[in-house]
Amino acid sequence: MLEIKDLHVEVGGKEILKGLSLTVNAGEVHAIMGPNGAGKSTLAYFMAGREGYKHISGSVTYKGQNLLDMAIEERASAGVFLAFQYPIEIPGVTTMTFLKTAVNAQRKARGEEELDAVRFLKLVRVKAKALNISDDMLRRPLNVGFSGGEKKRAETLQMSLLEPALAVLDETDSGLDIDALKIVAEGVNALRSPDRAMIVITHYQRLLDYIVPDKVHVLSNGRVVRSGGKELAMELEETGYGEISASAAQ
Repeated sequence: MLEIKDLHVEVGGKEILKGLSLTVNAGEVHAIMGPNGAGKSTLAYFMAGREGYKHISGSVTYKGQNLLDMAIEERASAGVFLAFQYPIEIPGVTTMTFLKTAVNAQRKARGEEELDAVRFLKLVRVKAKALNISDDMLRRPLNVGFSGGEKKRAETLQMSLLEPALAVLDETDSGLDIDALKIVAEGVNALRSPDRAMIVITHYQRLLDYIVPDKVHVLSNGRVVRSGGKELAMELEETGYGEISASAAQ
């Protein structure tokens, strides 16, 4: 599904990713952990095609294609989805309108028939109910005045509707209390599929109690310095990143 080889990326004139390599197969959930400044969010934004992230060298292959040759909208149409750490607010655009526009834009790009208002409403209500999202929330401007939990639930709903092949979740647990974390995790787990890969970026092991990964990778100084199973996340919770970061800097 995704193969990253020796990736180097610069942001604002500073090299952040320094030879990162990672392989994620279809059906797998990989967790990426690491201290602040390790390059976790840089990796997420770069794969999504955000401006200001300069490719120096290395490759990113997605479903056998060069991801770096694709424009942002092409990546989205091909099934690449990024859940932001801090979802942006869009005043004047209701959540329902945003979701319907996003879903139909993808369907159109794939040559599929667009959903009319009635069919979309039926679809979104079924998926929203599972995430404890009310009709009132769907009528509100996207993320405007939303709590942290509401923002993350709305983004999980977007992911559920778009059904991406590769979902990258950038610190989805940020700002969530335990109840909201459980709801979001249940929504994410419902999307686990043999045809879908997920990358879950987090600082803390607690998220991985609810979204159990197949593999855990530790990012430090711009590259993967250690990989393992779920037990690696538990070890990091106890020991911290100090020793790993020190050895990565040498």
